[in-house]
Amino acid sequence: MRPVALTVAGSDSGGGAGAQADLKTFEACGAFGTSALTAVTAQNTTGVSHSAVLDPEAVRAQVEAVVADFDVAAAKTGMLGDADVVEAVADAIADADFPVVVDPVVVAQSGDRLLTERGVEAVRDQLLPEATLATPNVPEAELLARVEIEDEADLRDAAAAVCDLGPDAVLLTGGHLDGDPVDVYAGETTRAFSRERVDTDDTHGSGCTLSAAIAARLAAGDALEAAVERGVDATASAIASPLSLGAGSGPVDHAAIADAPLLADGARAEPSGPAGGEYDGVREAIDAVDDVVAALEREWPPELVPEVGTNVVVAPADASGPEDVVAVDGRLHATKRGVRATGGVAPGASSHVARFLLGVREHDSRISAAANVRWSEAREAALAERWDVERTDRTEEPADAAGTMDWAAREAMTGRERAPDAVVDRGAVGKEAMIRVVAADAPALLENLRTVPSLERDADVV
Repeated sequence: MRPVALTVAGSDSGGGAGAQADLKTFEACGAFGTSALTAVTAQNTTGVSHSAVLDPEAVRAQVEAVVADFDVAAAKTGMLGDADVVEAVADAIADADFPVVVDPVVVAQSGDRLLTERGVEAVRDQLLPEATLATPNVPEAELLARVEIEDEADLRDAAAAVCDLGPDAVLLTGGHLDGDPVDVYAGETTRAFSRERVDTDDTHGSGCTLSAAIAARLAAGDALEAAVERGVDATASAIASPLSLGAGSGPVDHAAIADAPLLADGARAEPSGPAGGEYDGVREAIDAVDDVVAALEREWPPELVPEVGTNVVVAPADASGPEDVVAVDGRLHATKRGVRATGGVAPGASSHVARFLLGVREHDSRISAAANVRWSEAREAALAERWDVERTDRTEEPADAAGTMDWAAREAMTGRERAPDAVVDRGAVGKEAMIRVVAADAPALLENLRTVPSLERDADVV
C-alpha cells in the first residue's frame, strides 16, 4: 500500500509550484497525492498575472472529502490566499491524527504577493500552532517572527523564534542569503544543512517541493528529522537538474527526485562492493550517525567538545577512503545552546577522524564507528582507570609519515589484534590534544560517549 499525502495549496498554471509541484513531488517520493485547492492563479515563469482565492467552505469541503475516504498519513499546506481560508484550514486540521507541514507561502518567487496582511496574522496565530513542521524562507520568517535575518547566526535565532510561535519544529531555508545556502532546523535538536549553491535561476517551486517531499517522507513513516534531511536532499536534486523551461525563473525538475540517490522508499544508492560488516549501506550509516548526533545535541556537556569540534563517523562495510565514511559536515561545536551540529550528515564530511577510523579498522575489522573528545589530564586519567586506553605521541611522528591520522592509528594498533576503547593524543605544536573513541557500531560509540562524564565524576577528578 502506498502512503497517502494531502496538499492544501493554490494552483499554479505553469506547473512549477503550488499543488501541481506538490503532487509531482509526492509521486516522485513514493506517496499517492491528494489535493484541496485554495486558489487559482494565472502564472508562468515570469510572474503571476491573475489570482482568485476560493471560498473557504469550498476549501474545507475538499479537505473533509479527502480525509473521509482516504487514510491520509501526512499533509502540507502552501498558498492559502487570505485570512478566511487560513482559518478554515486551521480548523480542518486541528483534530488531524497525521503530521502537517506548513509552508507559509506569502510571496511568489517573482515577487507577487500571495497572502494578505491579515492572512499572515492568521498563519502566525492559528495555523502555526497546528503544525508538526513549518518551512518558512527568509522573507517569510522575517514577517512571521518580526525579525531581520542577515547571516547564519540570524537564521538560527529566527528559526527558534518561529518555533516559539507554536509548531513542533521549524526548517528555515536560507537560500535568499548570499553565499552557499544554509537551512536551519530547530526542534528537539538544532541542526544546519549546508551545500554548495547551484549556479541557476531555475528554482521556481523549490519551497513547495521541499515541504511536499518532507510530507511524503512523513507519510511513509519517517521520523521528523529523517524526513527533513531526505526532503532537503530531494529538493537539492530537483534544483541541480538542468530542466530549463520558460522565459523567466524556470521550475525545478521534480522527475529528478525519483532518479536521485534518495529513492522513493527513502533508501540511498549504496556504493558497490563486498557485503559484510555492521553497516552494509550508506543509508544505514547516515541513520546511525543521525541517531548519535541527535543524542549528543540533547545530552552531551559542551565542555567535552574540542576547540576544533567533534565529529562522529561511521564507515559502511566497503568504505575504502574518507570519501566513503559518513560524518557530520562542519562537525559539532559547543554553543550557548549546547552542543550543535553545523551541517548535515553525509559521506565524505570528515577527513581526520575518518582516516583514523579506517586506519584502526585495517587491524580490527570489527570497528565501524569513532568520535573525538576534548582532552584534559583529568579526563585521560579517569578513562585510563576503566577503559582500555592507548596513548600516542605526535612529537614522535616522522616527517615523512604518509598522514598524521594514518600514523596515529598504526601506532595505536602496534602489537594489538583488537582496538582499544580510546586513543589519547596529547598533541604537539599547533596540534590540539585529543581523545579518539572507537567502537564496533554507532550505539556502542554513543554509550561510550555518554559514559565519559560519569567516569570523570566517579573518579572525583572533575
